[in-house]
Amino acid sequence: MALNPQITNLVIILGMMQVSKKVPFDDPQVLMGVRALYIVSNLIIVGVYLYLQMKINAKKDMTTLKYVEPAPMGSAEEPKLITTTVHSYDLQQIRGLWKSQLMGVGMMGVMHLYFKYTNPLLIQSIIPLKGAFEGNLVKIHLFGSPAIGDLKRPWKAAGGMMGMGGDGPKADKKSIEQAERAGSGGVKDE
Repeated sequence: MALNPQITNLVIILGMMQVSKKVPFDDPQVLMGVRALYIVSNLIIVGVYLYLQMKINAKKDMTTLKYVEPAPMGSAEEPKLITTTVHSYDLQQIRGLWKSQLMGVGMMGVMHLYFKYTNPLLIQSIIPLKGAFEGNLVKIHLFGSPAIGDLKRPWKAAGGMMGMGGDGPKADKKSIEQAERAGSGGVKDE
């Protein structure tokens, strides 16, 4: 039985917080080493994402993918029918990964350069790298896992704390037919 990624992240964070208390960040060489670790970690993630994008574009899987995207929590909107291709869906997912990574680097830059926090550099050298290798796109395109079971598209969004992330997209026939009858969406995303 594999451990929940959120639990392992929590264990890593708590462990790295203890380790970072012992690291002498006052020493400029140690600080430069931790900065280098953070930069190398992000360069590895960039390399993985570029490779994924290349593999997705090379495969160019034009299999039609239909799913019902749930309405945002708390809104009165109807669930929306999405018709796309596996290729477009994967590109949309990789764009989301890029955006998330850039936001993390931006926030870390502000925390480190403006507020002079150094401890998060150590934690942020490990957690995003671990997260990148646990992603569904990496499992399918890098590790060659078949897109069945939990890896079947569309993927559920990662749940928040304690798994309270709400419903993910629904790809079952009943939900799709219900959305088609309601006339919500159905426009092919390109």
